[in-house]
Amino acid sequence: EERIGAAARDDADFRVSKKKMKVKAYELRTKTKGDLLKQLEELKSELAQLRVAKVTGGAASKLAKIKVVRKSIARVLTVFNQTQKAKLRELYQGNKFVPKDLRQKKTRAMRRALSPEEKAAKTQKQLKKDLNFPARKYAVMA
Repeated sequence: EERIGAAARDDADFRVSKKKMKVKAYELRTKTKGDLLKQLEELKSELAQLRVAKVTGGAASKLAKIKVVRKSIARVLTVFNQTQKAKLRELYQGNKFVPKDLRQKKTRAMRRALSPEEKAAKTQKQLKKDLNFPARKYAVMA
């Protein structure tokens, strides 16, 4: 009887969890921070239950669901982190100094290159030379 009860329980869990399926990223983007964290906790607890079922020899359907739940957790975390970073970028937009993780990555050489203002800067001596000895103009016959 114990085994029959366990099988029925597994079947009931499967029916309940069949409704959930994969979470979609576009659906997650509409949710608030609290909703995302709540869903993350639910998915983590579901994953823990599935892992227990795996150890105790649960149904094959449960074992297959572990991967789906893990990917769903990753999706929720990705959306959460992306929205958080987007809000921070908005907050720091227009500021002179921006945290390093919000700056553009580019390449190391590009990050160290001179800015257009620094490139165009001239010393006092060079400015005097340019003023006193302008570029010569030549009349060219056509």
